[in-house]
Amino acid sequence: MPPPERLPAPGVSTTGEREELLARGELTVVGQIREASNAVLLCTVTHAGVSADCVYKPVKGERPLWDFPDGNLARREVAAYLVSEATGWGLVPETVLRDGPYGEGMVQRWIESAAPEGDGDDAPEGGLLALVEGEEAGEGWKPVALAEVGEGRTALLVHADDPRLRRMAVLDAVINNGDRKGGHLLPAPDGRLYGIDHGVTFHTEDKLRTLLWGWAGEPLTDEAREVLASLAAGLADGAPLATRLAELVTAVELMAVRDRVAQLLRTGTHPEPSGQWPSIPWPPV
Repeated sequence: MPPPERLPAPGVSTTGEREELLARGELTVVGQIREASNAVLLCTVTHAGVSADCVYKPVKGERPLWDFPDGNLARREVAAYLVSEATGWGLVPETVLRDGPYGEGMVQRWIESAAPEGDGDDAPEGGLLALVEGEEAGEGWKPVALAEVGEGRTALLVHADDPRLRRMAVLDAVINNGDRKGGHLLPAPDGRLYGIDHGVTFHTEDKLRTLLWGWAGEPLTDEAREVLASLAAGLADGAPLATRLAELVTAVELMAVRDRVAQLLRTGTHPEPSGQWPSIPWPPV
């Protein structure tokens, strides 16, 4: 029997084909990502002669969180993917909920991150984040916060003034992402940007913690307002997106998503830190 064909590049296969591969393919565990706080297994998935790398996070391997008592993190990851797809921005890799070698879990397409741009510590996250001297972000960068860098010195944490990041910031505001670290931003070789690790999302309280505060208080782009208006329609009772989300998060969490979208449309601006919750995740990378 010939070896399975590796999954073609994202621009060749359709999203639906990749979802089918993840949902129906045979999962084979090949390793574990030990740096993660929950069980994260690197797998291959094979179906109809096509194979691809993926990540499998079984529910049994989740560490309970006191402030997320409802449901599980795997379902929240799938919900984040569905919202991302509804925006049309494709910011989250294909993600499905399915049974696996260790029970139910989420399975997500593996993204091979592009090599970082720039040299040394100036662009630690592929040109998306940096620490700079002084209190000015500089052209092409947005300030986030001052950070201690040792020996009593501080540096300004900045992120790129990048439309891909700005879209990600809007998505995070909608899903109430409590953990947008630098390491959760994956620039792909084809120029696309993906976000991963969305288990800590959809809380009813304001839990937004992110490194993408550079646009806080600024007007949303026309594109973002159009996307949010479409998303509001998709979240209405009986709409396909709302129906699918209702299977993954609680009714009050779904209502909270609707409220956040409505708030963004009403204010027309990127949200600002509430002051009631740490605004930057730790560790930030």
